Amino acid sequence: MAIKPLNNEQEILCKAAQGDRKAFTMLFDTYYQSLGLYIFKVTESREAAEDIVQDTFIKVWEKRESLTEIRNFSNYLFILSRNRTLNYLRETAKARENHLIWSKEVLEESYVIDSPSRVEEYNQIVEKAISSLPPQQQKVYRLSRYERMKHEEIASLLGLSKETVKKHMQLALNCLKQNVRSQIDDAVLMILLTPPLFF
Repeated sequence: MAIKPLNNEQEILCKAAQGDRKAFTMLFDTYYQSLGLYIFKVTESREAAEDIVQDTFIKVWEKRESLTEIRNFSNYLFILSRNRTLNYLRETAKARENHLIWSKEVLEESYVIDSPSRVEEYNQIVEKAISSLPPQQQKVYRLSRYERMKHEEIASLLGLSKETVKKHMQLALNCLKQNVRSQIDDAVLMILLTPPLFF
């Protein structure tokens, strides 16, 4: 995965390692789309690519102290995401192969072994917060984030103005941030609430 590094990337990595969210956001914005496209090409799954990218950046943030030792951030991201991607491919191949013969016991056993990932836990918290939004905000948010509709399309579908849709999205995002801030770090929340950029 060859991506042109940021100017002063070492300096930005050092700042991110110290918990500077602005520096981390710069790294995220620079590499998010490229990493997502790369993983999508390998997995051929939008959902898997989004999950793996989110998980990768959450791990970067959680282990940010080690960023000062990184000399090639692009390679570091690739290595972090590689194992998740390989696991996804193995699971997909196995699921296809055993699709018709898996028994209930095998499925139950796999659920016991595979505890929910941090991303899944975080997404459950966000989903709960989304469910508590006012109905119209919830509808607009879900159409934007889950159905990947543009503001113009949502406005047309719901019979609203584009400005009203924008306002609903702003209110929904502000409300979500306030509701989950005590449970999820701001940097992780930024990752989770960022719309898919690579499709």
